[in-house]
Amino acid sequence: MTESKKHRKDEETRPQEGTEQPEAQSAPDENELEALQKAVAALTAQSAEYLDSLQRERASFANYKKRIDQDNHLVYDNALADVIKSFLPVMDDLERALKNKPADPDCEAWISGIALILQKLTKTLDAKGVSAMNVQPGDEFDPAIHEAVTHEENPDYANSQVIEVVQTGYKLKDRVIRPALVRVAK
Repeated sequence: MTESKKHRKDEETRPQEGTEQPEAQSAPDENELEALQKAVAALTAQSAEYLDSLQRERASFANYKKRIDQDNHLVYDNALADVIKSFLPVMDDLERALKNKPADPDCEAWISGIALILQKLTKTLDAKGVSAMNVQPGDEFDPAIHEAVTHEENPDYANSQVIEVVQTGYKLKDRVIRPALVRVAK
């Protein structure tokens, strides 16, 4: 072998300066073991604290999303109720037109046309969750769904009973968007 090759081979097998050869690892003493166990316990507690914090934040965010969804539904329902309220006078006019229909047989086509328009409007409102309140004469007056236009003596009805429905009331789902206008017995 040449001298330079031999010198390179010695360098490869010889440990480099500043590095130490690993010695046989000695068993940790009791103090080191206790310190490691305390460190593991502290890290486990910290991990549990982080997990608890993460779970609370996730629950808080889920509640926030639910609240935002509820608020959005409420805003939508309020906007829908406002739009629907503008169509209710049209429903009233169509109902009045059918109650006061002419007796002339030549008007039958007109009467059936008005009835079809009213039916179509009613179906459209039903599709949006709007329904007319079923209030009948003799029902007990309920200020949550009725609005009294008069209180009058009537021998046919007991105190606080509805005598007549003056204007139909409407609900959007379970919410009253327009109370029924009624005459009430006293």
